[in-house]
Amino acid sequence: MTPPKNENNNEDEKKLIRRAYRRLLRSIKVKLSPKEKENIRKAYDLAVEAHSKQRRKSGEPYILHPIEVARICVEEVGLGPTAVVSALLHDVVEDTDVSLQDIHEKFGEKIAMIVDGLTKFKNLFDVESPQAENFRKVLRTMAKDVRVVLIKMADRLHNMRTLGSMPPHKQLKIASETTYIYAPLAHRLGLYNLKTEFQDLCMKILYPEEYKFVVEKLEDTERERNQYINEFIKPLKDKLNRIGTPYRIFGRPKSISSIYNKVKKKGVEFEQIYDLFAIRIIADCPPETEKLICWQIYTIVTEANTPIPERLKDWVSTPKANGYESLHTTVVGPGGRFVEVQIRSERMDEIAEKGFAAHYKYKGVKQQNDHFGIWLDNIREMLENPSTDAIEFMSDFKSNLFAEEMFLFTPKGDMKILPKGATALDFAFSIHSEVGYHCKSVKVNNALVPLGHVLKSGDQVTVVTSKTQKPNENWLKLCVTGKARSKIRSSLKEEKRRKGEIGKETLMRKLKNVKADFEQSVDVLVKFFGFQSRPDLYYEISIDNINIQQELKKFRVEGGKLIFIEIEKKVQKKEGGSKPTTRSRRTFKGEPKLMIDDQPAEQFKYELASCCNPVQGDQVFAFTTSGGGMKIHRTTCVNAEHMMANYAYRMLRAEWVDTANTDFVATLVITGQDKKGLVNKLTKIISEQLNLNMRSISMDADIGGSYFKGTVKIVVNNKDQLNQAILTLKAMDGVNSVHRES
Repeated sequence: MTPPKNENNNEDEKKLIRRAYRRLLRSIKVKLSPKEKENIRKAYDLAVEAHSKQRRKSGEPYILHPIEVARICVEEVGLGPTAVVSALLHDVVEDTDVSLQDIHEKFGEKIAMIVDGLTKFKNLFDVESPQAENFRKVLRTMAKDVRVVLIKMADRLHNMRTLGSMPPHKQLKIASETTYIYAPLAHRLGLYNLKTEFQDLCMKILYPEEYKFVVEKLEDTERERNQYINEFIKPLKDKLNRIGTPYRIFGRPKSISSIYNKVKKKGVEFEQIYDLFAIRIIADCPPETEKLICWQIYTIVTEANTPIPERLKDWVSTPKANGYESLHTTVVGPGGRFVEVQIRSERMDEIAEKGFAAHYKYKGVKQQNDHFGIWLDNIREMLENPSTDAIEFMSDFKSNLFAEEMFLFTPKGDMKILPKGATALDFAFSIHSEVGYHCKSVKVNNALVPLGHVLKSGDQVTVVTSKTQKPNENWLKLCVTGKARSKIRSSLKEEKRRKGEIGKETLMRKLKNVKADFEQSVDVLVKFFGFQSRPDLYYEISIDNINIQQELKKFRVEGGKLIFIEIEKKVQKKEGGSKPTTRSRRTFKGEPKLMIDDQPAEQFKYELASCCNPVQGDQVFAFTTSGGGMKIHRTTCVNAEHMMANYAYRMLRAEWVDTANTDFVATLVITGQDKKGLVNKLTKIISEQLNLNMRSISMDADIGGSYFKGTVKIVVNNKDQLNQAILTLKAMDGVNSVHRES
């Protein structure tokens, strides 16, 4: 936050703040009790006073942020007055002199608990990932009150909407973290509007060229698209009117990010993507007639247009794990174009738009399954494990945010929902932790399968247990769900702790025999063997990986403490041959190719990352590795999202210097029709027409078919040269797509 401006525009700013507050109050549609009105006003006054000297990076008064977060909570997430008060106060404990005790005294235990959950830890210098630790804190509070994570989502959404005032490297960090955890979490909570906006805003930052390309294409085709939507809707209206149920019908464009993903996934041009929009039909009917009305509408749509049966998705009979209910079908519309039609009730639509909050508004409606309750129970179980590794926890939690799911059944017919790709062992843990721990074998549709067998939707699964069975390290490779992996790790750690106690007793006896004090000597041994903790040492002794009696011969005892006999020689060697640290400066002369934190990169120890092969002109960042060096990654690298989301503090700003002139290797993926002489033609264009060196070429064609896919590694000087190569190769006869390998 920047220091406050001069007070010249003080009155204008007060008016701006009051307007924002009135807008918040107008967004609250429920009738407030006198106590609720009083609490909202008290929270507003406290927040205004506490944040009075703070400003956002844009220069605007900081108080506008919590007011807007509160409005998003009400208007876009569907929360009530308690969330409004908590959102207004969500930054005061973290950023001002107001204490949690002050909040407790003024607003009570519930508000204080929510605000505490939203307040980041301070001084997290000795942990591997402060981001993961802070997010785990949010989730711990979410297990008590889910409004914590919903307010956190609103907070992140407003930050993403106002990210333009942040420096580019900060934008990259925040966008990557949002893509990694917040967008999948929004999906899992049924907040589809938030998820879509998160993905689009992140794409605008992480893939600016691709974002601009899709936006321009959508603008160019908007008129034609609207004409087609009207043409499709017109013949349906008369038939829909005969049902006698009020309804809404309209065309809704797909999100920018989803359109780009289709282009990328299918390897086709924008013009070849036909499902740029979906037709949505929303019926206003009571819950008891919802299914009947939805299927009536489906019949009308498929009588007017030819349906594609394999693309029917019935989430009305079996809702998604996040509570989403809708009937999706794809039909052949006018001109032979495929059109997706979504059919739902007003209740279903509110749940689809506002997810968790709307779901609980309708809780108790007949046939409503408590999907969120089951999911929250899984999260609570994960949080109960005593693991101190926040990165592991985040990985396990993220695996619970699956987008595609399967419906599986026990022998008694009970249904279990698991992510696509889940295994037999995952299923065992989904029944109960004890069933998972003691899983001996599994039958799928009455046939015996390995524990790592990947299940399919509709499978009936029988788990056979044995009291003597227990998890081992290999089980972690056989599971994909966060619950199973978390429980296995917990079991392994408990087994390691138990064995470690035996190793500790052994070590205590051996040290006593040589008259060495345990407390003075144990850390010497931990450091000597290169372990991170005492339990690691105890465990290795217990499984006989360390013969402690033999190893103690390398030490002498002085004052009860172990002294390594060769210690003096090691010290001398270390002093004579120490290496400079990663950030230590080197002497550098000449023109730099790259700047890291506004310093010539050549002053540091760095190399280009082989996972994404950046070239001059790419958006890049520097990442400090655990080994001490720096690696330069593209911001679109497949590993960037994970690194920025979990290790943002190890990321440094990096940018190319325009005068740099160096060779870079880039890999192109090419697909098309397999024709005779194609490889020869490719190499000729690259070598002669483009005048580029080629490092390697590899082509694979389907047997008996005419399709090929290949990779070509070329040497370029910069991104412009690379883009020119892509355009030239795309223009070749028989080539369908050319794109750079991520």
